[in-house]
Amino acid sequence: MEGLTTAGGRLVVVDPAGLHAGPAARFVFTASRFASRIAVREDGREADAKSLIALLGLSIRPSTEITLAADGPDEDAAITALTAELAPYASLVG
Repeated sequence: MEGLTTAGGRLVVVDPAGLHAGPAARFVFTASRFASRIAVREDGREADAKSLIALLGLSIRPSTEITLAADGPDEDAAITALTAELAPYASLVG
């Protein structure tokens, strides 16, 4: 997903279980509502935010820093909604 913007900044996962199946499924459901291409980046790896298997494949653990990236007509709305979806599980960096 080269070329995606990084509007929305970085987050650090604070949930003691990391980004596990329950919140990941809700995140994917929210991401799927948007037309934009959306990715989650972690330590040089990237996953399609609309794919639960891809997202879980990142094995995001507590204290992991992630970046949300989007490209498309509703990219800003997507980043805002997904940041809010992750609020109980992750905190904005900076």
